[in-house]
Amino acid sequence: MTETSLVWLRQDLRLADQPALAAAAEAGVVIPVFVLDDETPGPRCRMGGAQRWWLHGSLERLAVDLEAVGSRLVLRRGRADVELVRLAEEVGATGIHALRHAEPWWRKIEEALGDRLTLHDGNNLAPLRHIVTGGGQPYRIYSAFWRALQMQMPPPPPLPAPTRLAAPERWPHSDSLDSWALRPTRPDWATGFDMVPGEAEAARRLSDFVDRVDEYEVDRNLPGSEGTSRLSPHLHFGEISPATVWHGVEGQAQSEKFRKELAWRDFTQGVTLALSDYARTNGNRRYDALGWRQGPEAEADLRAWQQGRTGYPIVDAGMRQLWATGWMHNRVRMITASFLVKHLLIDWRRGWEWYWDTLLDADYGNNSVNWQWVAGTGVDANMFSRIMAPLVQSEKFDAGDYIRAWVPELAGVRGAAIHDPGPVNRYPAKIVEHREGRERALAAARMLR
Repeated sequence: MTETSLVWLRQDLRLADQPALAAAAEAGVVIPVFVLDDETPGPRCRMGGAQRWWLHGSLERLAVDLEAVGSRLVLRRGRADVELVRLAEEVGATGIHALRHAEPWWRKIEEALGDRLTLHDGNNLAPLRHIVTGGGQPYRIYSAFWRALQMQMPPPPPLPAPTRLAAPERWPHSDSLDSWALRPTRPDWATGFDMVPGEAEAARRLSDFVDRVDEYEVDRNLPGSEGTSRLSPHLHFGEISPATVWHGVEGQAQSEKFRKELAWRDFTQGVTLALSDYARTNGNRRYDALGWRQGPEAEADLRAWQQGRTGYPIVDAGMRQLWATGWMHNRVRMITASFLVKHLLIDWRRGWEWYWDTLLDADYGNNSVNWQWVAGTGVDANMFSRIMAPLVQSEKFDAGDYIRAWVPELAGVRGAAIHDPGPVNRYPAKIVEHREGRERALAAARMLR
């Protein structure tokens, strides 16, 4: 007898290497469903604006891919557990298949669904529950996590995409994607978003990156170079599996550095399994007493940072790139984050909120662990007293052309002056001098002692 199963899709919007889809297909009729749940994550973790832009394109392309194999994508909106149970009863589904996810709101829904739900691994290089300490807890130190992960690598070979999916005799009601209004209109602030969502584009990007992976360790730090893979939004939305990426760089002599960064994604998810409120709570509670700046002056500085008007070209170039494209270069993310936390002494959680809303690849684990790493407040973090000097970083990593591209007021500045030009051509003066900001941050840290 053929069973009817729901496949609950979340941040795993692909057909290839999708174990939940494969299991449902083996059982019989498959009804793929995506539920837009803005309630369960809560207002802070509700999907941000840039992510919603990407989601529209990803779902649009997934629907086309499903139709090519004889299926459809059913869209529902509301609390995921309520909508899934309602849909299962409507179509007579015997079960719901899904991939495991680490975000606390997804785990809450998984628990609510109980025995109706069958969970599969496939969103990580190895099941996170297998990469644990001797005491059975997720690792909180990356180096120890990497060593443990190595014992289970390589991941299994990726599963092929299905060539055909069994469809129900009658399809249930589905919302129209356009009715969700995921993309901005008045105003359309996403006109500069030039990255393409979808599984096919993820595969193309991986293929392109394979030819450059041997230069990754050096080029990833150069803002003016196309040294990164640009796979982060595709990985966040699950348009390509980590295992596919791991195997994709197989045989490249210098692939280990990139694989360590791929593994960092799994590590951050493990941290949030152990500390589910890591987006709100300092991993090192000692920093709860840190005297972050507040009030009108701090708010004005926050706005200047958000708008790329700090007077530090490398910081401003990064923040403008983020607003215009929904993405920011890897090295510049660290520089801009450090500047907010250390030079401006503004709570890292304010930066977390801005990145969550503006990054296409905003990921709960990465966003939380990376901000706390830069801020020095986390469980495996940089020291708070380590303060990145943006002018030094800019020159060291040859950011001149990058700055000229994103700060048009400075397009005509030549030579080393581009890194610290001063207030020229309507470009603003520094909102704080490096030494002043550094000393203020160190003084705040000393107060903790």
